Amino acid sequence: MDEMITEELRDSVSVSSQLDFSIVSSARNEQENIRGMVRDIESALKDEDFDFEMILIDDASTDQTASVMKEQEALNSWLRCDFISPCSTRDRNGQSAAFYHGIRLSRSSVIVLMDADRQNDPRDIPEMFQILKDTRAQMVQGDRTAHREDNYVRRMTSVVGRISRRVFLGDTIRDTGCSLRVFERELGLLLPLEISGMHRFIPFCARALGFNVVEVPVRHHPRIAGKPKYGVFNRFFPGILGLVQVRRMRRHLRNAKESRVG
Repeated sequence: MDEMITEELRDSVSVSSQLDFSIVSSARNEQENIRGMVRDIESALKDEDFDFEMILIDDASTDQTASVMKEQEALNSWLRCDFISPCSTRDRNGQSAAFYHGIRLSRSSVIVLMDADRQNDPRDIPEMFQILKDTRAQMVQGDRTAHREDNYVRRMTSVVGRISRRVFLGDTIRDTGCSLRVFERELGLLLPLEISGMHRFIPFCARALGFNVVEVPVRHHPRIAGKPKYGVFNRFFPGILGLVQVRRMRRHLRNAKESRVG
């Protein structure tokens, strides 16, 4: 992302010092999970002394996700919903675009990223937020490895992906596929999420940009409603393409790092 775009993003929203963090999540055909996710977040954070907001992005859902989101927005003052139309070439924009959009709309200097399928556990947020505040890290990345509740095929696909990233990129992050992460908003604005599929490489890109990333074990739950958006083939082939793209982006990321720290 060039400096002009970065400055535009930085100035597009007034950041509030009163908010501890902004939760950003994207939903695509998750009508059965939205109410439960909102309850989970409220239950996990109600006894904590946090001021927060949630930005929930609907990525061109074809079910009743948008209606349920509007219902929940009316009931919860901390929830803000936005809706993006499908792009011209596909019926959706993808998770990278949704996260990119949500980060732009956030009003806190700290972002909490998570999925809307209820597999991430918001009870992990307070500890991750505290680690971000107490250490020199700019990103705290969740690691589901010890508690992964996906089927064997999805777990093995993740293992293959982890090995491929280590070989081709030198990436040592154990669980880059875990969406639950806490990071500084300034970092988020520099991530190349305008490129499709880059949500798979968020921790690597953060490190390549010179930010400190630490990993912490997090809970993980089996999906109990709705359908997974990624199978073997629509994870494997886009993942390979993403590896190629990120390798080509290395110089750009290094230049951005030098510009940031110079």
